[in-house]
Amino acid sequence: MISIQNLSMHFTGEDLFTDISFLIREKDRIGLVGKNGAGKTTLLKVICGLEQPSKGDVIIPQGVTIGYLPQEKNVNSTKTVLDEALSAFDEYHQLEYDAERLQQELAERTDYESAQYEKLIVKLNNLNDRLALLGGNSIEGEAEKILVGLGFGHEDMLRPMHEFSNGWQMRVELAKILLKKPNLLLLDEPTNHLDIESIQWLEGFLKAYYGAILMVSHDRAFLDNITIRTVEISNGKIYDYKVPYSDYVSLREERVDMQRSAYENQQREIKNIEAFIERFRYKATKAKQVQSRVKLLEKMDEIVVDDIDSTAIHFKFPPAPHSGKVTIELNHVGKAYGDKAILKDVNLLIPRGEKIAFVGRNGEGKSTLSKIICGVLDHEGEVKLGHEVKIGYYAQNQQDMLDMNKTVFETLDDVAVGDMRLKVKALLGAFLFRGDDIDKKVKVLSGGEKARLSLAKMLLFPTNLLVLDEPTNHLDMLSKDILKNALIQYDGTLIIVSHDRDFLQGLTNKVYEFRKPNIKEYIGDIYDFLEQKNLNHLKELEIAAKRQPQRVVAEPVSQNKLNYERKKQIDAKLRKVDKEIQRLEEAIGKLEAELAEQDAIMAHPDQHPDINIDNDWYWAYGQKKEELQRLMDDWGEKQMEREEVMAEYDN
Repeated sequence: MISIQNLSMHFTGEDLFTDISFLIREKDRIGLVGKNGAGKTTLLKVICGLEQPSKGDVIIPQGVTIGYLPQEKNVNSTKTVLDEALSAFDEYHQLEYDAERLQQELAERTDYESAQYEKLIVKLNNLNDRLALLGGNSIEGEAEKILVGLGFGHEDMLRPMHEFSNGWQMRVELAKILLKKPNLLLLDEPTNHLDIESIQWLEGFLKAYYGAILMVSHDRAFLDNITIRTVEISNGKIYDYKVPYSDYVSLREERVDMQRSAYENQQREIKNIEAFIERFRYKATKAKQVQSRVKLLEKMDEIVVDDIDSTAIHFKFPPAPHSGKVTIELNHVGKAYGDKAILKDVNLLIPRGEKIAFVGRNGEGKSTLSKIICGVLDHEGEVKLGHEVKIGYYAQNQQDMLDMNKTVFETLDDVAVGDMRLKVKALLGAFLFRGDDIDKKVKVLSGGEKARLSLAKMLLFPTNLLVLDEPTNHLDMLSKDILKNALIQYDGTLIIVSHDRDFLQGLTNKVYEFRKPNIKEYIGDIYDFLEQKNLNHLKELEIAAKRQPQRVVAEPVSQNKLNYERKKQIDAKLRKVDKEIQRLEEAIGKLEAELAEQDAIMAHPDQHPDINIDNDWYWAYGQKKEELQRLMDDWGEKQMEREEVMAEYDN
């Protein structure tokens, strides 16, 4: 579909990549990987035309569309969430206009047999195909469906964009790209601003996506669940593997081992040739052989061993100071903003050494409770810290809490006390700040560098309770592994908020799920939690099985028959939900058509002199709008119910 041919990119005299070529085919699912600074983001920008290569071509067939999601973007929209999402359909409206213009032109022409007439017919057909794909007849419902999948509530649709954080605004940007349904999706760290449930929804959406996907992500589980091909940029070259990320890691290690072996063999060969040349350089009888070997050395292509990026932070947390058996106790804790309750009557007792994960959708209270525990947010109820408990807190916006005008060294040196002042440079070195790096201003650091500096700052003070809110944002895979290993070895109490399933796996022994305003406890790590969540969906089947009359002599039943009976029950539930969704969609379509007619009347009342637009008319109009909202809410709930039923097939 899209061909990248002999592409080269040079920055400040260095080659980022040189003469790279590969194809992106229809329905490809590609993970783009490489160490930090290898050129992944640059390659995405080149493919979508935001940057021009130093050399080479990106060949995109006519009619092929591309959607690009950057890591960060300043949205600055004055629209509501729904209206901003619906701006994705500007293309649809332009296509409608172009199609109408072509239809008018065809109606006026009489040269039915000409090549030009046939060309216009083909162009109109292509436009109509694109219009059908974009599904303009149900654009508002489609927009709401995707926004709900990405974590927005129905009550958020009419809220202005500026009320939301940058992370939530990036979700709207992602929704817009998905709504446009481009032939190729270019996604740069799409999970950075998503919670676990939104990531799972996005996985399902991308698996079923009709077009091709090329994405950069530091989320291993996300890559493994979606991609079937991995393209690596290393030392300016491209390596193309027809496997998901985890399989690629093994194959890459094999490749580097082979390169290393070939390199060592070549070095031995070069050493032997040079020794021969040096030994017989001045012997006339060996002159021909010497010249032959000199030419052989000149023609020899040097084997280069690709670097596996082993540059990563290396550290461990200081031993936790001794504390009481109970780390923290919460009694009837609550938090509300006006009439909106975020947390209500929370009662927790966390013993020393517990490792806990806070999970749930964004906005459900995870960060709020973290702040309450750390004493940075007022609240209802009682929070009792255990004896000698010392808290270390890493906020989600920890990087924004750094002084941008200080240097890297000053950031630590100004708060270090006692013996730690002598260890500041060593600590910075462990977090990859070496040489002149320590004199850089914080404001010029990348997101990853600020995250590393914030983590380093935490190590200045021994703690026995760590509260970490999304600590892996902006960290590369290797740095995440180092942090995870340090947390596994940490002997204090840990509370961690994270959307990264791979990072959480094996790290915690208890999960608290936040469903505003309540919290539910699950024993085990994140994958135990996800498994239990899916098993909960099967409760109806379990209850039905218990109600079946027991027989005195039980005949063995084959597993295939059990699976068949279970599938029949799930199919019946799915048909019931689909029937209800169809009924709601028909009702929504009918009501939207009626409201569209009334909107047209309000826009041009002079064209409808026979209609009396009075208070009763407006009241009826408002009732229809409320009824439409109720139907949309019901439709959204049924869609979620359908996803739960579909999940039962996998268990």
